[in-house]
Amino acid sequence: MSRRSVVLMPGDGIGNVVLEESVRVLEVAGFEADWVSADIGWEFWKSEGNPLPQRTIDLIAEHKVALFGAITSKPKDAAAEELAPELRDQGLVYFSPIVGLRQRFDLDLSIRPCITFPGNPLNFIRRAADGGMDEPEVNTVIFRQNTEGLYGGVEWTNPPEEVWQALNTHPRFKAFRDVPREDLAVSTRIFTRAKCRRICEEAFAYAAKHGYSSVTICEKPNVIRETSGMMLDEGRRAKQKYPDIQLWDTNIDAQMMWLTKNPEDYGVVVAGNMFGDIISDGFAGLVGGLGFAASANIGAEVGVFEPTHGSAPKYADLDPSIVNPIAMVLSAVMMLEWIGETEIAERIRGAVSEVVAEGSVRCYDMMKLRGGPKAVSDGAATTSQMTDAIISKL
Repeated sequence: MSRRSVVLMPGDGIGNVVLEESVRVLEVAGFEADWVSADIGWEFWKSEGNPLPQRTIDLIAEHKVALFGAITSKPKDAAAEELAPELRDQGLVYFSPIVGLRQRFDLDLSIRPCITFPGNPLNFIRRAADGGMDEPEVNTVIFRQNTEGLYGGVEWTNPPEEVWQALNTHPRFKAFRDVPREDLAVSTRIFTRAKCRRICEEAFAYAAKHGYSSVTICEKPNVIRETSGMMLDEGRRAKQKYPDIQLWDTNIDAQMMWLTKNPEDYGVVVAGNMFGDIISDGFAGLVGGLGFAASANIGAEVGVFEPTHGSAPKYADLDPSIVNPIAMVLSAVMMLEWIGETEIAERIRGAVSEVVAEGSVRCYDMMKLRGGPKAVSDGAATTSQMTDAIISKL
């Protein structure tokens, strides 16, 4: 493959640490790239009133592929209080930059693999029928619709007159008609057929390519009839091209209960934005938690790859760093797969698997320790030591 340019967006907190470690792994594995640094995150919100500067958008538009570390988000009032004094009272409102990136570049597919690494002490274990212990092998990939639904940002507190009047045309709004307007908050859940169709088609194509026997639509069509119903309709339509792949549908609440009953039964799972966020964290908890949770944000031309953990500010200033870099490394592996560097991707994933199975190097989360400065003295590997162990297997 020709040399690539990759935009690096460390973001906030531990994002600065884990992104640097993933680049170390990529370079040792033989991936040659020009690394392009870009600004994103809380510091730019405080100093510029914009956590996603236009210069960063321009870089991503130019290079098409980016690795992203982590982001800090705070409630509206807390965010306003941290603005530089000269930016206050200008009507600036904080909006998550990763959500902004998804919408700006139409990164409508979020792909989140939740796959067991043998030997991981954090893997889910359940009681077997004979009274012993059973460790099911989880191999589930969540396809989360990434740009619509409840995270679409179409919401109001004290909705304007035209919005209130429109809502008032629906007979079920009767229960809210006497609520003072200033005490009314409305968030919309908007699905479009085109996006439902795309994610269902992509999910079935992925299942066929990677040998999964089922695709599950995880929504709530018995209650949220219009939006969830549209997703299920498109799932049924997409299934017609794949007679050998089963189509299942589950309700999000029941699915969360079944996670610990039979997680090994589920292959590819499709859900809208919020339900996809919930179910992907649920499955991630079965395979090691957020230290192992990678994700890809994919559009027609642009891909942004990130771990699903947050910025963890309480760990950001620890020296040495103790956070687990595997989720970021696996996100970089997803980037390699997307751009066609599959051989290097397989080598890195294999190295991670060897380190986990060997068990001699484990970060504090894998040792079930409390995070903090004592973790290292209690036997936990530092962030760089985990990276070194992965590199040694390369």
